[in-house]
Amino acid sequence: MSLNKRNSKPTLGFIGLGAIGLPIARNLLKAGFPLKVHTRSRKAETSKELKGAQPCSNPKETAEGCDFLLICVSDDNAVEEVLFGNNGAENSLNAEKIVIDFSTISPTKAKAFAEKLDTRDIKYIDAPVTGGTEGAQQGTLTIFLGANNESLNQISSILKPIGSAFYTFEDVGKGQEVKAINQILVAGSYAAVAEAISLGQALHLPMDKVVEALQKGAASSWALSNRSKSMLEDNYPLGFKLELHHKDLSIALKTAKQSGLKLPITSKVKELEEQLIKEGYKDEDVSVLKRSIKRH
Repeated sequence: MSLNKRNSKPTLGFIGLGAIGLPIARNLLKAGFPLKVHTRSRKAETSKELKGAQPCSNPKETAEGCDFLLICVSDDNAVEEVLFGNNGAENSLNAEKIVIDFSTISPTKAKAFAEKLDTRDIKYIDAPVTGGTEGAQQGTLTIFLGANNESLNQISSILKPIGSAFYTFEDVGKGQEVKAINQILVAGSYAAVAEAISLGQALHLPMDKVVEALQKGAASSWALSNRSKSMLEDNYPLGFKLELHHKDLSIALKTAKQSGLKLPITSKVKELEEQLIKEGYKDEDVSVLKRSIKRH
């Protein structure tokens, strides 16, 4: 299927309008794509940001008449429900349509969904994203694709309004494997920044100046540049939910175990996140890891 239509853009169905999905949908709408939208709570469907999009009551209705179906939901079960549940999208998708799944799910499930849709000649591409809410809002997400360059060419005009870097990894599920590695790095870097900020504060250092200095050297990282201010202020506006990152680490650790690896640092960060979730911080940004660093 080609996007090179001379006079019109293909119609997109978009399911999942959370902190990442809503700005992605908005950017697609701004780029001129006809858009049908659905989200489980139904609230965001009528957001001012989506003026001109068509709200739909369920995934089945969303997929009807669409050339491409885009999904951005929370986990394996949510994707499965969207595609194959009651009022799922599967039965509304015709042969040769393409499903692009921006959700972060297990590689095993991504492969299973692709195999099931393939029996109806529907292509499924796992396309997890990274860049946080900032990247989603600015249209600068990085996207890991479990697909080849030919498939990328088929969907590139859809991806360009929402991302700035696209990497293909040939096979379904490989995008999710790369995202697992991404989340391992996020875990380690956020935890390291949390510990570093805590020590600097305990030493009564001028932390704004310290952070500026650290950004010029080998310790620089995305987490230091983008989340140190939140940690210094002990205020954690949403970039990426702690609860969702904890879920992602579960996927990463399971994937590592299947490969015969133990990941002690990732396991420890997952434990810290689990405790913070128990303390009521599940909806805070991942940088709330700072609150796991306590004086004794």
